[in-house]
Amino acid sequence: MRKIVLLPLDERPCNYDFAYKLFQSDDLKIVRPKELGDKKTPADIQKVREFLLEECKDAFGLIVSVDTVLYGGLIPSRLHKEDVETLKGRLEVFKELKERNPQLKIYAFTCIMRCPSYSNADEEPDYYDFYGEQIHKQGIAKHKVVLGMETEENWLKLRGEIPEEVLADFEDRRAINRVLNMETIRYYKEGLIDALVIPQDDSAPLGYTAIDQQEIRSLIQKECLTDEVILYSGADEVALSLTARLVNDIAGVHPKVYVKYATEAAKMMIPRYEGVRLCTTIGFHILSAGCIQVDDEKEADIIMIVTATDSIMDEAFHQPSISPHYNAERNMAEIMRYMVQKIAEGKRVAVADNAYSNGGELDLIRMMNKRGVLMDVCAYAGWNTNGNTLGTVMAEAVYDYHFGVTSQKQNFLVERYLEDMAYCGHVRANVTEAIQGTELESFGTKEAQDAVAAMAKEQLADFAKEYMPSIADKIAIQHVSMPWKRMFEVRLDATYNA
Repeated sequence: MRKIVLLPLDERPCNYDFAYKLFQSDDLKIVRPKELGDKKTPADIQKVREFLLEECKDAFGLIVSVDTVLYGGLIPSRLHKEDVETLKGRLEVFKELKERNPQLKIYAFTCIMRCPSYSNADEEPDYYDFYGEQIHKQGIAKHKVVLGMETEENWLKLRGEIPEEVLADFEDRRAINRVLNMETIRYYKEGLIDALVIPQDDSAPLGYTAIDQQEIRSLIQKECLTDEVILYSGADEVALSLTARLVNDIAGVHPKVYVKYATEAAKMMIPRYEGVRLCTTIGFHILSAGCIQVDDEKEADIIMIVTATDSIMDEAFHQPSISPHYNAERNMAEIMRYMVQKIAEGKRVAVADNAYSNGGELDLIRMMNKRGVLMDVCAYAGWNTNGNTLGTVMAEAVYDYHFGVTSQKQNFLVERYLEDMAYCGHVRANVTEAIQGTELESFGTKEAQDAVAAMAKEQLADFAKEYMPSIADKIAIQHVSMPWKRMFEVRLDATYNA
């Protein structure tokens, strides 16, 4: 047994539970902190340090969020008031870990700070309620000026609509976080970190995040690390990806992945909340998980089916999409026949359900149910962003490659159907509408939280019966709750009893 220490990005289930649920086994003992922060409340930095020093002294590997080490979590990384020197001091824990355990493999990730396009302070500084959209637009205008695409007139006009103190707070924090991104690269260069990826949490082709990315990329190029330190769209799936990569590295293998698109035109589309074309992001996620992309299906250990369309993704709660390209461009009939045939041939088939953002495609699960292949694919995911989906699918496929079909993997697969497809794609919108304008909407009491969770659990069970009748009687939903007292996330525990 190898001991792997996991320091997640934050306490949400996708970060705290997913890698643990999927990879914890007789071969891997995964150890997590008993407590982290609570949304905007950061984890205790000193306790994080003590956890790392204690648990890593006899560990084989460490999967670590640098944002948690520095700021106490992802949301606190957008809110902190720390200075550069204090933060640099916190990075020194990696030196101490290597001194105490020179054999420790440290696989780290550090996020580029996002800049959402909407005015909402739920996960941002309070002023984002009033100036979020303007900050985003102004960042795009600034980037266009830097690139010579526009004169300064429009940028300065937009900038003038935002209070100076607001912009100063936002830009100063970005600058500090960018310096720490670059300092983490130096730690990698010096061998204090063994593997490093830099995901972009919600991004776009232009704006603050893209500017930061270019500065960080320039340093990577200067240090001749382009083939080692990769930047790509993602965040909440990275712990899964790096755990998969560590498992591959332990075994000394790099599984080969063939990508099958529902439409070849999907390769060139830019997914919602991301800044580069889909085919590029897929390549990065395959690489991040320690795998290799191949062009010949016959060489492949894993076949990844990608359901994306050729143009802008619709949100899952709008499905079925009325956009003509959703049906005209994608050949889903061919995809389903291909899926069934490859499974019959004994191939390892993974499904990246990225036709919609923030939830799975209902028509897809009905077809998979009709064909009887829901539990025959080696992996499925379809949640939040395209990057979140890709990283999760790759981790599941890597698990299957090494450990095969286990009850643990089948439980995780069922949870993906229930969370990504049922909850994100259907139940979340229904419950949100049902509680709107009632005392339950604020999640103000434990009784309210329990009542909302009970509604969601009942609707999840109903969904399984309606959309997944071929396996519904084998699914047991043990637990449902909303960890951040809102509808967006769900903590869900379920089992599949074959």
